[in-house]
Amino acid sequence: MLLKCIRAENLKLRHSCIWAACVLIPLIPAVMGTFNYRSNLGLLTSEWYSLWTQITLFYSSLFYAPLIGLYCSYLWRLEHLNNNWNVLMTNPVPVRNVFLAKLAVVFRVTLLTQLWIGVMYFLCGKLCGLPGMIPGRILVWLLRGTLAAGAVGTLQLLLSMVIRSFAVPIAMSMAGSILGFIISNKGYSMYWPYSVMLLGMNANKSEDSLRQGLLPFLVSLCVFFLLFAGISIWYLKKNDVRA
Repeated sequence: MLLKCIRAENLKLRHSCIWAACVLIPLIPAVMGTFNYRSNLGLLTSEWYSLWTQITLFYSSLFYAPLIGLYCSYLWRLEHLNNNWNVLMTNPVPVRNVFLAKLAVVFRVTLLTQLWIGVMYFLCGKLCGLPGMIPGRILVWLLRGTLAAGAVGTLQLLLSMVIRSFAVPIAMSMAGSILGFIISNKGYSMYWPYSVMLLGMNANKSEDSLRQGLLPFLVSLCVFFLLFAGISIWYLKKNDVRA
């Protein structure tokens, strides 16, 4: 049943603007970060790691979470139009499968976004004349940032489900991301999902922020995921049909 729900959600993405956003929007932080790196070569001397700090300064802090918010808002947009919510709720499908199917699709698109920003990072590095290949540690940071998107994506799906506006949840993801940057700088990254995502991406840092261990990071992700998923499924069960 869950796989059928996932296939149904995938149909909504065919010929949608989501794919253009997935490809075009990451170009902006890649270009901005590369320009910043090239302008400060005297200070940024760690080559691949320095380029990473500049690209993630823009991508992770300003673009990553809003992209996830965009994906989530798009998947709930059709349900909020006309009487589609009632059609969805009267289908013989457990509401948990409805939510988890949307989450699976959001995670898939986010994974593709992360792969694309990784490709852009590599190409920008080569355009800057950096030697060799991407350090393996960077690939680990990309993977961690993708896992952290599960917590942010769960929260954004909840917001997009409750708030019928398409744009408001995206704006909230931007605000959450900026606040996450501030909280991260204060040393409280584990207590805010957007900060956890920055931590996973090792945004704007050349040394690994999690060199002392992954366990607190993974525990924080699991707590946020279970919390927001639980609230979302409870909400769907309590708000069956809309008049």
